[in-house]
Amino acid sequence: MASTADDPDPDPARTPDLDPGGGVPPGSTPPESAQTSGLSAPEPRTRHHFPPTGVAAVIVTVLIVAMFLAAAVAMLFAL
Repeated sequence: MASTADDPDPDPARTPDLDPGGGVPPGSTPPESAQTSGLSAPEPRTRHHFPPTGVAAVIVTVLIVAMFLAAAVAMLFAL
């Protein structure tokens, strides 16, 4: 495949001023490569409260555990 100026990964054998091992001599500019700036679209604000479904799940879990404990205590005193 032929390398072009827009190729983000040029062929090292065809890159001028490239030393063995991929380095460049002092004063030489390495070949261009694609880069990302790290900037992106603004993220939406996060809410800092517990969602209603989470509250409901905790309440249901506590009720189920309480029922099991009540049944266990009732069986202990039934003996």
